Amino acid sequence: MQISEEKNIFVEWFLWQFYEAPKFLLEVWKNYLLFASNFFSFPLLVKTFFSPWRRYNWVYPKRFDVVEFFNTLISNIFSRFIGAVIRVVLIIMGLALQLFVFFAGIIIFIFWILVPFIILAGIFYAF
Repeated sequence: MQISEEKNIFVEWFLWQFYEAPKFLLEVWKNYLLFASNFFSFPLLVKTFFSPWRRYNWVYPKRFDVVEFFNTLISNIFSRFIGAVIRVVLIIMGLALQLFVFFAGIIIFIFWILVPFIILAGIFYAF
């Protein structure tokens, strides 16, 4: 005769609802935070903050020409300025996404924990 363990379905659900699923939700939340960080690559944006945008760089003239020298200098400075401005915008967008994912994760996690109690309260107040 085969021995079978009888498990209470309420205990199984309780363990899943309040232990296994929240652990999974925290892992998913961590992955979304890592994705948002890697998608905007904050360390690379900070490291290359004053680099020229799209590597647009003008070569200085071989012979001394004041007009060409200052033309190239201004163009290179302008390219670096555009690169810095665009990187600032990307960093701000990345931080906004990080904050959104962080707070959305908190809300979803709290909602997941409270769902059984909300359902019970709804059933209790319905009757």
